[in-house]
Amino acid sequence: MGFMKQNRQQTFSKRGLCRIAIAVCTGFVAACTYSVPSHAQTIRIEATTKSMDWNAVALAGGHVFVAGPRWTGFSGPAVGLLTKNGKIEPFPDADWNGWKPGQDATHRFVSVNALHAAPDGMLWVVDTGTPSFGGALVAGGAKLVRIDPATGHVLRIYPLNPEIAQAGSYIDDIRFNGMHAYLTDAGKAALIVLDIKTGQARRVLDNDASTRARTDRPIVMDGHVLENGPHQPLLVNVDPLEVSPDGKWLYFGPLEGPWSQVPTAFLDDPNVSSTDLSAAVKPWADLPPIGGSAMDTAGNLYFTNLKDNGVYRRDVSGKITRLLKDSRLHWADAPCLAPDGRLWLPVAQLDRLPMFHQGQSRSHQPFLLVSIDPHAGQAQPER
Repeated sequence: MGFMKQNRQQTFSKRGLCRIAIAVCTGFVAACTYSVPSHAQTIRIEATTKSMDWNAVALAGGHVFVAGPRWTGFSGPAVGLLTKNGKIEPFPDADWNGWKPGQDATHRFVSVNALHAAPDGMLWVVDTGTPSFGGALVAGGAKLVRIDPATGHVLRIYPLNPEIAQAGSYIDDIRFNGMHAYLTDAGKAALIVLDIKTGQARRVLDNDASTRARTDRPIVMDGHVLENGPHQPLLVNVDPLEVSPDGKWLYFGPLEGPWSQVPTAFLDDPNVSSTDLSAAVKPWADLPPIGGSAMDTAGNLYFTNLKDNGVYRRDVSGKITRLLKDSRLHWADAPCLAPDGRLWLPVAQLDRLPMFHQGQSRSHQPFLLVSIDPHAGQAQPER
C-alpha cells in the first residue's frame, strides 16, 4: 500500500498480488451475469499470526513465503518463511530483514508489498522502498530481488532508479511474460516494463486515464467509504494486473476498477510512442474495488471483492460467479492459485489499521492465511 495526493484526495496502494508456483512442481463489461455456488465453500486455515499483517503469499521451492509492508507497524520480518510448526523465519536471512533508518538499503528490504513466483520457480520480491505510509523513498530502497526459494541465494537485484521509482511512487505488484516483467505504480499511476535480461526498465502509460484512480468509484468497507481523513476518500491508482495465458495481453486497472487491456507487443517495444500505446489501450472488465487477483491457465480471473468479503471468478466469456462470501475474508489480499488448484488468500484487514481510525486498531487477530477450492459447488444465478 502507499498513497499520494491527487486532486486533494489521498491515493494509496495495497499489497500485492501474486500467482504462485511450487518451484518447478509447482469494451468494459456493460452488464455482467453474476452467479453464486449452490454448495457452501469450506475455508481451510493454513496459518495464523499476530506478528505481521501479511498481504502477500507465494509458494515456491516447496516452501510458503509471506510478506507485509513495514508501515503496518507489526514486528514480523519483511519477508518470512513459514515453517511447519507455524513460525515465521526471516528470509533469505536476518540481515536482509534488518534494515534500519540510515542504513544502506541496496541489500536490505525496506518495505515489501508483493511476492511472486516466476514461471521458472524463482521467488521475486517487490520492495517499494517507502518505509512509512505515504513517506519518501529511501535511496536504493526501491528494487526487485530475485531469490532461489530452495537455497535462499539472492540471484539478482534489480534497482529501480529515481527515473522509474519517482517521488510519490509506490511500486505495487509484478507479472511475467517471457523476458519481460510488468509492474504497477499505484502511487504515480503508471506501468513499468522491465527487461529481465538487461535490467533496463521503462515507465509507460504515465498518468494515463487507464492507470489513474477515479473519484466516482470509492472503496466501501463495512458499509462506509474508506477515508484517510475527514472527507478524504482513499484512492488507489493502477494496482492489480494479469497476463493472458497466451502472453498477448496485459490486463490492469486501478484497485477501484475498471480494468483495461493492452497488447504486450506494444508494451515490449520501446519504439512505440506514448500516444500510440495509449491509443492501443481498450476496455476489458468493469470490476468492483478488489483486494487482489490471480489468473489461471484457462484465462479465468479470480478476485476478492472488498465490499462484501467475497471471492469471485470471471470466466473468459465475462460471466462472474461468486464463489464465497465470509466475514473472515475482510480485505483478503493477493489471491494465489496453488498447483493443486486451491486458491490461497492472506487476509490483511488493511482498512482496519490504526492510521484509518484515529490511531485505534480495529483488526481482528490473529491474521489468517486461508485457502479454498474454487471449483467446489455448482454455480447458480445470483438473486
